[in-house]
Amino acid sequence: MSHIPQIIVPHLMFDNEAREAVDFYCSVFPDSSITYLTTLHDTPGGDCDVVSFVLWGHAFMAINAGSMFRFNPSISFMVNFDPSRDPDARARIDEIWAKLADGGQVLMPLDRYPFSERYGWIQDRFGLSWQLILTDPRGEERPPIIPSLLFVGNVCGKAEEASDFYLSKFRHSQRGQLVRYPSDMEPDREGTVMFTDFMLEGQWFAAMDSAQEHDFGFNEAISFVVNCADQQEIDQRWESLSAVPEAEQCGWLKDPYGVSWHVVPEQLSHMLKDPDPDKLGRVTQRILTMKKLDLAALQGAYDDR
Repeated sequence: MSHIPQIIVPHLMFDNEAREAVDFYCSVFPDSSITYLTTLHDTPGGDCDVVSFVLWGHAFMAINAGSMFRFNPSISFMVNFDPSRDPDARARIDEIWAKLADGGQVLMPLDRYPFSERYGWIQDRFGLSWQLILTDPRGEERPPIIPSLLFVGNVCGKAEEASDFYLSKFRHSQRGQLVRYPSDMEPDREGTVMFTDFMLEGQWFAAMDSAQEHDFGFNEAISFVVNCADQQEIDQRWESLSAVPEAEQCGWLKDPYGVSWHVVPEQLSHMLKDPDPDKLGRVTQRILTMKKLDLAALQGAYDDR
């Protein structure tokens, strides 16, 4: 397993229940906790909580931002239960499934499938989607939680191209498995991606195509924060990922496949953790004026100069 610090952090955009949801997730998954909580004032959506937290060793962020975007299964989180590392894996998958199912919606029942002895796909009561899978202990080790991208609609058939794109843009990257649809699985086209996983910045992601009828696609409800060491890295990331100029705001961008990313300086998290409300307010208001983030300008707002 890689020990590279987590550069890419999933970012979850709730209506107004971020804290409630994060408390719930921390109660569901082992080795989970809130790392910090702050409130940003006078944003376009009013006051909003920002929560940083860890689920089973994987860093996440959540924010209250109003009801503009809703979670959907185009981005889910695959949760691996490995019997070779956890002798209670089968019992644990059932236990976590039951908690996520409370008030949720089953997308694929927890059952035996050709690719796993035990697998299920569920949307929890907050709308977030999880794929729980009992993994093959003979396979290469994977972390417990892996973000998974489902390419549907106008990007169906682009999972391989998109994952190649991401592999070319990030460091410490490699392809894992690549399983293609066979000829007898219509409407999915032969050769498109049934499943692939890949490493970016030492972190695992997964992707698949689906030609089934879906009424959803990628949106801003789930994005990926990319923490950058300096302005040069911010510029480079922004240039390499952004493909939709009208989507650029407050450090957010959309890539050629519609996935949203939030390119930020590492220093921003330290600024947002500052207990001084004046500093926090100045930084927040400065961010609201930007598309690509300007580290020097943010530092100036933080220092009040």
